[in-house]
Formats: sequence, structure tokens, C-alpha cells
Amino acid sequence: ILAMTMFPQIAVLSGLYTVITTLGIPAIPSLILTYLLFSLPFTAWVLTAFFRELPTEIFQSAQVDGASPFQTFYMIMLPLTAPALVTTGLLAFIGAWNEYLFALTFTSIQPDARTLPVIIANFPSQATRQIPFGEIMAAGIVSSIPLFLLVFIFQRRIVAGLTAGAVKG
Repeated sequence: ILAMTMFPQIAVLSGLYTVITTLGIPAIPSLILTYLLFSLPFTAWVLTAFFRELPTEIFQSAQVDGASPFQTFYMIMLPLTAPALVTTGLLAFIGAWNEYLFALTFTSIQPDARTLPVIIANFPSQATRQIPFGEIMAAGIVSSIPLFLLVFIFQRRIVAGLTAGAVKG
């Protein structure tokens, strides 16, 4: 399941770009597909470990109480795995938010779909002969604010998700 993350992004880029341009997929859906391809193996791997740690007795008691499989999933499994879901979701979001190579490649023909890292990297080409370090640093700080807010909001669940399963007992 982790085979997709085994290869460096640059090794997969030319083949993925050929497939996307042959199929005529626009920039934004191609970025969504690419980020999904690279983050899904990691999130599935992490979440599988969390779901395996759930005690089967809880599901058996829910079944005895008459809960349907959907009710068991919605009312028991999701609340128990919420820290893991938040943690892996946030890690996948950070990976997509900071990604540069695919965003630069797939938005080269559709400039209005550029992501924030690509826009920030293009600051020097829009300026005169000097590199605007101040503007680049300010844009980097401003672009980090959503990540800081998400981590601040979900801090307790992130810590619970990262430490879940660390101690057996």
C-alpha cells in the first residue's frame, strides 16, 4: 500500500503529466488527483493501525444491543478514532498545502490555478533585478497562518492521535 510513496515525486512526474495531459484533465482536478494518490497510502496505513487497535468487544456489544453496521461505524468507530482521523487528515492537508513540484508542473499552462507555493516562488520573476526577500518572507508567514490555526484548533486531538497506541495496556 505504501509503494506509491516509495518513489520520489520527480520519478513519477513525467508519466503522471503525460497521463493527465492525454486525458485532458484541467489543473485543479489533476492536482486533487495527484495529492490523493500520494496522501492516501500514508493515511490508509496510519488509520489501519488505529482501527486494528479497537477492541472487538465494543462491536460485539453494539451488535447485541441491536446497532446496525452503519450505526456501529457512525456512533462507535468514528468517535473512538476521531484523534487519528484529525491527525492523519491534518498531516495530509499539510503535505498538499506545502507541495510545490506537481503544482508548478500542472499549473504551468493554467496560471489562474497556481497554488500558494508556486505564486510565492514566482515573486522574483515578477520583480525587477532584485529578489524581494521581504515580500517572500511575509508571504511565507501569511501562508502559514491557516496551518497554525488548524493545529491550534485541533491540538488536543492531534496529541491524542499521535500518542494513541504508544502504550499497550
